[in-house]
Amino acid sequence: MPRTPLVVAALGAASILVLAGCAPTNAGDGSAAGDGVTVVASTNVYGQLAETIGGDAVDVVSIIDSPTQDPHSYEPSARDQLTVSRADLVIENGGGYDPFVDALIEATGTTAPILTAVEFSPHWTGGSAHDDSAGDAHDGAADAHDGETDAHGHAHTAGFNEHVWYDLHTIDALAVAIAAELEALRPADAETFQANLAALQEGLGELEAEVSAIADAHGGARIFVTEPIPLWLTDEAGLVDATPAAFSQAVEEGQDVAPATLLEALDLVRGGAVDLMIVNAQTGGAETEAVIAAAEDAGIPVLEFTETIPDGVTYVEWMQDNISALADGLGG
Repeated sequence: MPRTPLVVAALGAASILVLAGCAPTNAGDGSAAGDGVTVVASTNVYGQLAETIGGDAVDVVSIIDSPTQDPHSYEPSARDQLTVSRADLVIENGGGYDPFVDALIEATGTTAPILTAVEFSPHWTGGSAHDDSAGDAHDGAADAHDGETDAHGHAHTAGFNEHVWYDLHTIDALAVAIAAELEALRPADAETFQANLAALQEGLGELEAEVSAIADAHGGARIFVTEPIPLWLTDEAGLVDATPAAFSQAVEEGQDVAPATLLEALDLVRGGAVDLMIVNAQTGGAETEAVIAAAEDAGIPVLEFTETIPDGVTYVEWMQDNISALADGLGG
């Protein structure tokens, strides 16, 4: 599905007034803002990765930066457009998760390299919308996000779970690409970037070992997820998603769950057919509240996972907390 420059229409006259005369300022030399490389990320998940790898050599702006913000319903502002216009590097999730970034990219005409996280997934088959080698322009001509647009404005790529920040393998590959882009933009700090990358990869390796331990101890355990956000992680841990597909799909797309589907879900939970429930802490509704209440009544542990990183923690620390909660919920 071709990207539509939604930001231009949404921002309207206010955007034009703010941005009049502001041509893209990113020159690919790390000089867009202050002394550091300016990195703009769609969420603080990717912003934090850039901070971890770049250290003091980067200035990072995450458009979605708080668990209190719902990425599904986010509407970008004129300030966001100005921020993207000044970026030296842009990091997005892709796969239809954050189409507002693509719209901002088109609206600004940025020439900054763009890293799209889903394209680093070993399971991604949607192709590449970008030529993201260092210094190459984003031409905006093609789009791998060819799924249907949901009620939140997500243009989901059909058949692909775009929540790849819960896939440690994808994050590892993306981190390597971030380091490479930062080196191209600021060669003098290449050694620092590589050292920081190595430390991050060591942490990711430790997380993978813990996930493997869960698979060894609890492989085959059945889980219920109100949305498919954690499934890359839980699949790696050997857990079985027992959620009626129509339930999690409707919740993710902001639609009402059909009564028959809700009844199926409630019967599943009340009947003790699942060992653990995971809910999205940043969204909810009557149907999710109903299944949570049923799980609590049945003595089934309920975990809350988020789409963004809580304040004051790193990606590795955040994922460590999630993995520990998963192990504890399954009985250690």
